[in-house]
Amino acid sequence: MPRPLGELEDAVMSRVWKWNRPVTVREVLEDLQKERSIAYTTVMTVLDNLHQKGWVRREAEGRAYRYEAVSTRAAYAAALMNDAWSQSDNPAAALVAFFGMMSEEQRQALSDAVRIVQGPETQEPTEPSESARPPEQPERAEPAERAEPAEGMEGRTPAAEGHTPAEAGEGSPQNPASAQDRDGR
Repeated sequence: MPRPLGELEDAVMSRVWKWNRPVTVREVLEDLQKERSIAYTTVMTVLDNLHQKGWVRREAEGRAYRYEAVSTRAAYAAALMNDAWSQSDNPAAALVAFFGMMSEEQRQALSDAVRIVQGPETQEPTEPSESARPPEQPERAEPAERAEPAEGMEGRTPAAEGHTPAEAGEGSPQNPASAQDRDGR
C-alpha cells in the first residue's frame, strides 16, 4: 500500500500527472517557482526520492534525467481509499459513512463507475430475442450427490459465466459437474 505523498511530493507528482509526459527537473522547478521559492536541488532530490519509492521511472538524457509517472493519480487515490477501507474493523459501516459524506455529484460518479465495472452483462436483464436464446437442452436426472464447487467458484455456472453447457463442454473446468453427471458419480 502506498504511503500518502508528502506535501512537496504531491506538488511534484501533480505536475508529472497533469503533464502526462516525461519531464525534467528544470520544468518542474520552473512551474513550482510560480507558487514558492524552491531550489533546483530540492526538486531533484524529491524526484529522486519518488523514483526510489517507485512513483516515477527515469531515463537519462545527456547529464540529466526525464521522469515519467508509473501510474495515474486515479490509481494512487484508489489505493489510498482501499487501504483506509481495509483497515476498518467494520468495512460495511465505513462504506456507509463514506457514502454519507459524498455530494450528489460524487454519488452519481460512483454509480457510473459501478455500472462500468459491472459491464453490460450484469445490468438490468432484458428478454433475449429468439435468435439469441440458447437451444433447449434435454432434461437430465439430478445426480444423487454433487461435489462442492472449488473455492471462488461458488455460484459460478456456465450460464452465469455467459456460456451454455454446450459451449462450456462436457467435463470442462467451467462445467466440472457435467463429467460427474456423465460418469454417474
